[in-house]
Amino acid sequence: MLLAVLALALIILDAKTDLLKPLREQFTGLSAPLYWVTSLPERIGEWGDDNLTSREDLLAENAALRSENYVLKQKLQKMAALTAENAHLNELLNSSEIVDEDVLIAKLIGVSPDPRRHEIVLDKGSNEGVFVGQAVLDADGLVGLVIETSPISSRVLLIVDSQNAVPVQVLRNNVRAIAEGTGIIDRLHLRHVVATTDIVEGDMLVSSGLGRRYPAGYPVAKVYAVEANPGQAFLTIKARPLAQLNRSRHFLLVFSDDITESGNEAGEPGNE
Repeated sequence: MLLAVLALALIILDAKTDLLKPLREQFTGLSAPLYWVTSLPERIGEWGDDNLTSREDLLAENAALRSENYVLKQKLQKMAALTAENAHLNELLNSSEIVDEDVLIAKLIGVSPDPRRHEIVLDKGSNEGVFVGQAVLDADGLVGLVIETSPISSRVLLIVDSQNAVPVQVLRNNVRAIAEGTGIIDRLHLRHVVATTDIVEGDMLVSSGLGRRYPAGYPVAKVYAVEANPGQAFLTIKARPLAQLNRSRHFLLVFSDDITESGNEAGEPGNE
């Protein structure tokens, strides 16, 4: 009873006055080791959880982290691909602003498996107004000509195909010629150019529009070799297409007022 009364008196004295504050601070300092000792089991348990993890748990955690790392790498690669595709689309859109005619953007969905044919398949067809004889561009130059359509796709013959030819003119001096496909993805030949013709290495070739097969004024190729053979009446001229024929994934289908289906001139019937 005496101790209970004494304890009650100390509680009241501590609550009402500051007389016991120095004594309380001393007891707090003395009790700190007791708190450390009483928390020791808990800290030992935490240390055990951190350092005594089983081998199976470590393997499982390692496998999970490896899987997460693969997923993040895949996402990073996809992001890089999307960034590159976005940049290419921006180039394509910038090119479409330069084109005078209406255009339709199409995406590559297939390539001809026949090594003798240079053809691609695009994801736009007659439902979007695509027609046979329509010119196709990419961000850098002339790609080819639509040769077949379905409601949802179209087949394009590239300018380098051996069955294709493009009327061109030299941008520097307007000299006209025919650029024929060679069957090689990065090479065109200019046939039947007389030896006195003013064409030199580095000349830029653009479509001339003759024959109403391709619209005029679009970049086609750049001359990289001019050979004059003694005794021959014609030059051997090689040119490299400007379009990225084996790299581009998006293309422009050109709607020209001068070109109609099957390559005929608008408003005039006739053979292709």
